[in-house]
Amino acid sequence: MTAAATGAAVLTTTMLVPSLALAAKPMPATRSLAFRSLHTGEEVAATYLRDGVFQAEALDRLNHVLRDWRSGEVWQMDRNLLDLLYALRRSMDSEQPFELISGYRSPKTNANLASKSNGVAKRSFHMRGMAVDVRLPERDLKALHQAALALQGGGVGLYTKSGFIHVDTGRVRRWGA
Repeated sequence: MTAAATGAAVLTTTMLVPSLALAAKPMPATRSLAFRSLHTGEEVAATYLRDGVFQAEALDRLNHVLRDWRSGEVWQMDRNLLDLLYALRRSMDSEQPFELISGYRSPKTNANLASKSNGVAKRSFHMRGMAVDVRLPERDLKALHQAALALQGGGVGLYTKSGFIHVDTGRVRRWGA
């Protein structure tokens, strides 16, 4: 990620994802996330928003762990996605890091995966930094799925056999079993 892109990350905001404004608890001006990548073993815990100001270094650290682990390509993840994940973890009353299965995917990685499985969208939100596949330790997968659906923040998929949910900041929709 370039210095110009990260420099642009330090912006003041009090905006919420519109649908998150409907959540029962108002979103605080300071927000943190934590992830453990199941593919690389990397862990990150970062306060990406402090007193309404995005923190460039924290965003860089999150973007690095959420990168395409196959190619190493880093992408600036959608801040609304970060807020959606923050609200999801909060609604599950968890301090545990999300276990990350997939974050950003390069177009090449996505095309390769789509050629091997009809479960991979050819125009996936993963390629735009607007989607993740995660699970939350010590929380029931179906309960996590229901909590994500209740937030109405975008697409939510349940992959019971694989043990994860997909969340994105596209239009509200649902799939999976």
